[in-house]
Amino acid sequence: MTEAAVLVARRDAICEITLNRPEQRNAMAPELLQAFQQVIDQVKADRDIRCVVITGSGTNFCSGADFRSTILDRGNELPHEASYAIYRPFLTILDVQVPVIAAMNGHAIGGGFGLGLVCDLRVANREARYGANFARLGLHSGMAISYLLPRVCGVPRAAELLFTGRVFSGAEAAEMGIANHAVEPAQVLARARELAAEIAANAPVAVRMMKRSLYRGLDWDPKSAGEIEALLQSRTLDMADAKEGVAALLEKRTPQFRGA
Repeated sequence: MTEAAVLVARRDAICEITLNRPEQRNAMAPELLQAFQQVIDQVKADRDIRCVVITGSGTNFCSGADFRSTILDRGNELPHEASYAIYRPFLTILDVQVPVIAAMNGHAIGGGFGLGLVCDLRVANREARYGANFARLGLHSGMAISYLLPRVCGVPRAAELLFTGRVFSGAEAAEMGIANHAVEPAQVLARARELAAEIAANAPVAVRMMKRSLYRGLDWDPKSAGEIEALLQSRTLDMADAKEGVAALLEKRTPQFRGA
């Protein structure tokens, strides 16, 4: 019996998603795309999930588009709709309201690297290889990398990486600010789980609201950001979680947040 292309596991309020086509280096093949889209739709509908971890099976996180599949056989005649279809399921991560952590257990090149960038936090394998190698293939970048990468590491560094197509180690990714953490290969998932547990222990509504403000705030001016934050903070002050958080601080205990 063939194993599922995408595996899903729940660890309390944390959802773990595993790309499970190691023999294909977890490439963006049609069956994986369809399965991943279904999983993300389920995650978005589940209000009990407080954090998501995405990883890959085997020695690769995700190798990007599957050049052996029929999805790319049409060359220059490939319509942009078909090209976008390769990335669309992974870009729906942007619609997930809770924090998403990429546990980049292994190599991630091209669109696979973009998958990591779509996530909010990244834990890299310090020995693995990462990069947007599109220029070396004669291709324009995909997976919204031209938008995401400069917002993660700045325009000058993103320009160098995109124009050269250079591949770099996980240790370098952390030095450049692309990865939040770079750890030994066997520790990637464990470190991601630690981060997820730390996030999931916090007030879920406040975290969801801050995630939305974090990304929308990239287009705000400081005054607007202050006004919007004051409005959102006043909303959380009326919630039971805020009362619990303050009470726990005064009583020197761990808060028990209910998401209300």
